[in-house]
Amino acid sequence: MSRTIVVTGGATGIGRAVAERFRADGETVVITGRRLEVLEKAAAEIGARAVVCDAADPAQVEALLLELPDSVDVLVNNAGGNTDFASPDAEGDLRQLKDNWRANFDANVLTAVLTTTALAPRLAANGSVLHLGSIAGARGAGSYGAAKAALATWNQDVAAELGARGITSNVVAPGFTAETEFFRGGLSGERRQGLLEATMTKRDGEPADIAAAIHFLASPAARHITAQVLHVNGGALTTR
Repeated sequence: MSRTIVVTGGATGIGRAVAERFRADGETVVITGRRLEVLEKAAAEIGARAVVCDAADPAQVEALLLELPDSVDVLVNNAGGNTDFASPDAEGDLRQLKDNWRANFDANVLTAVLTTTALAPRLAANGSVLHLGSIAGARGAGSYGAAKAALATWNQDVAAELGARGITSNVVAPGFTAETEFFRGGLSGERRQGLLEATMTKRDGEPADIAAAIHFLASPAARHITAQVLHVNGGALTTR
């Protein structure tokens, strides 16, 4: 029987790769995002359903519920990213600093908190919740790294709350992943080479690498894996 998969931020990059991976299994996939044109184009190409939703907006998340079926098998909280790339440098301005930190928290933590909380009653028994973390959550990268670290800690609460229903909750934390919008066109060749050299595998991460890890954690083979952070970074960060 086909499962229902919801992927936030599912129109581009890792989110799109995740949606494509589940669609390859014949699953019913709903992708959400803020940009209508980009979202609808991706949905048509993937064979998914598109629903416009800013996951940091409680009203839009509530509206999303009206567009979803009564039962959801897998929720992938992929929406987020480092908002510092689009924010003015604080340069000693504490008000701007506050806005910058709050923006990353909203984008990377509250999006997951609001969406997971809203969908929790609809999550099917033995379902899965996956959150997109980051190598930055363990290594540190200002407000972005702090937000991803908070997401990983909160994931333990989700796993505990949903575990009695057989629902697992895990974080997949990528390292550098090429072919995404993460750096917003601001990644220099020198910086990219440095990220490549930091890996043990000496290759760029790809969206499909992250999608494969998420697909596994949402499969029956991973039923006893929960409250974990799975790092997918080619050895750029080890767990001990």
